[in-house]
Amino acid sequence: MTGRPEAGPAGKRRGIRLPGVLLGVGLGGFVDGILLHQILQWHHMLTSADTANIDIGSYPANTVHGLEMNTLWDGFFHVLTWLAVLAGLGVLYSRVTHSRGRVWASRVLWGWILTGWGLFNLVEGLIDHHLLAIHHVIGGPFQTLADILFLVFGALLAVGGWLLQRSGGVIEIAAPAAGSRTGT
Repeated sequence: MTGRPEAGPAGKRRGIRLPGVLLGVGLGGFVDGILLHQILQWHHMLTSADTANIDIGSYPANTVHGLEMNTLWDGFFHVLTWLAVLAGLGVLYSRVTHSRGRVWASRVLWGWILTGWGLFNLVEGLIDHHLLAIHHVIGGPFQTLADILFLVFGALLAVGGWLLQRSGGVIEIAAPAAGSRTGT
């Protein structure tokens, strides 16, 4: 029993790593956008644009124009995270319906979702907080510490998710008939 795809009579069988990671990226993005951008209002997509490493203008969240631009870009961000969830659900549905007779332990899916969330944090944190510096987790004297802790949290999610999915497995409850297209 492993969480990895196995070769079957009809070719390579596909697992649920890709849909899990896509779901994790999208759901992790929603947590970031809803919790940090909207509820806590620690930052928006462009709140540090005036001190960013690229010249895109200044959009402070304490001005009407700045808040309008930040809200617009937060909306684009949410569209991307929604599309990641939608793609993850579509791929998951395809994998499950084409793998009749296979059952994955929930730890496999949840592990890949956590891995995807961690990867989202790592990529978003490295690009937006450090490379472009268009926003930070929080501003002020603890800005760098908060940005680093965001990356550490992402790394812990990615490693923890990867370990969790490894502890799960796949159960073959019905062997596919010879020459069938199940699992392709």
